[in-house]
Amino acid sequence: MKASELKNLSVSDLKGELAEQYRTYFNLRFREAAGEDIGSADMKKARRVIAQMKTVLTEKEKQAGAQVTREKT
Repeated sequence: MKASELKNLSVSDLKGELAEQYRTYFNLRFREAAGEDIGSADMKKARRVIAQMKTVLTEKEKQAGAQVTREKT
């Protein structure tokens, strides 16, 4: 999923997608530990997607916090 697509998701949808990516990454790590030959590119891609999602989620949460602060003043 591209970063531009992630920015269009709501915070709750983004958290759900992030949980799904964590499960995917866990399964890849589990399969690797079990001796299955998985590509290192898959692991790298999963980590990168998780990082992108966390970055967009942090940005959205900061924006929401800034809006609440502006509304209070």
